Amino acid sequence: MKNGQPTPEIHGPADGDLPDIVDLVMEMGSSPSPARLEALVETATGYAKAASSENTQNAYAKDWRHFASWCRREGFDPLPPSSQVIGLYISACAAGDPKRGLPSFSVATIERRLSGLAWNFNQRGHDMDRADRHISKVLAGIRRKHATPPRQKEAVLGDDIKAMINTLGHDLRGLRDRAILLLGFAGGLRRSEIVGLDVVRDDKSDGAGWIEIFADKGVLVTLRGKTCWRQVEVGLGASAQTCPVAALESWIRFGRIARGPLFLRIFKDNKTVDVERLSDKHVARLVKQTALAAGVRSDLPEGERALLFSGHSLRAGLASSADIEERYVQKQLGHASAEMTRKHQRRRDLFRTNLTKASGL
Repeated sequence: MKNGQPTPEIHGPADGDLPDIVDLVMEMGSSPSPARLEALVETATGYAKAASSENTQNAYAKDWRHFASWCRREGFDPLPPSSQVIGLYISACAAGDPKRGLPSFSVATIERRLSGLAWNFNQRGHDMDRADRHISKVLAGIRRKHATPPRQKEAVLGDDIKAMINTLGHDLRGLRDRAILLLGFAGGLRRSEIVGLDVVRDDKSDGAGWIEIFADKGVLVTLRGKTCWRQVEVGLGASAQTCPVAALESWIRFGRIARGPLFLRIFKDNKTVDVERLSDKHVARLVKQTALAAGVRSDLPEGERALLFSGHSLRAGLASSADIEERYVQKQLGHASAEMTRKHQRRRDLFRTNLTKASGL
């Protein structure tokens, strides 16, 4: 309580910095009413949560629950952060516990959990020092002993996409899924960006952006990025069968999409379009199912093929297929550096450039 005014309680892992906001209001000499202060805190809380995407917040919350649960089992307090305890925690994550049915985590998962813990500690007003030897030395040992080459998702190339859309029907669900694959590939979009699109601009929407269709030119996709808005131009295709613009127009017309989310769920009767926005998990399932049905990478065993494809295969596919100047691909994908764009490129013809012969041998 300050100046006779009750300080409202603030809950949630994303709200740890907000009491400083309340203190600042009081120190400035103003004395808002309890109701007004409550409203200010609620508004600030909303903005603080909006700083990270919902998927990121869910991942960070899951990281904290896992760490707190481990601390309870082992008899440690999760707060304040202890470098020794965190070092023991990541050791346990790397080793696993077969007796308890606890799997060992990959190096990438452990590093991501450390990032999640650092964020959670920060929101609770504490700092986690990843450079502390109890954490850094243990992590270095885990990397050295358990690190494996990264397993990248396979890129679906232009011919693959053509084969994949041919596995789809021409009913309502087929029209929608065809538009998803073609737009996602041609735009180099993330799966969350695809399902987050609205058919028209709506400043009150919870979506990730919207589309504008220009006759005889293409589709302009406006997306909300992590730090700013960006625009992606998707041009007309060489034929109506593979044109992302034609696929979008067909879906919008037959799905009767006038406003709100662009891609919606469809009821089991395959005739009725729901009002609920499609989940980004649908994109991952769609890419995997159609890639397998089309026989993409049929040179590999079936079990291995099933692990190769995901929603990211569309984005990597554009980076690998577009035979144009790299800067245009970089802009389309929204990358800050060309190096990041190169990481998205997957080459099946690994020896296309023969530096041995080029050097005169």
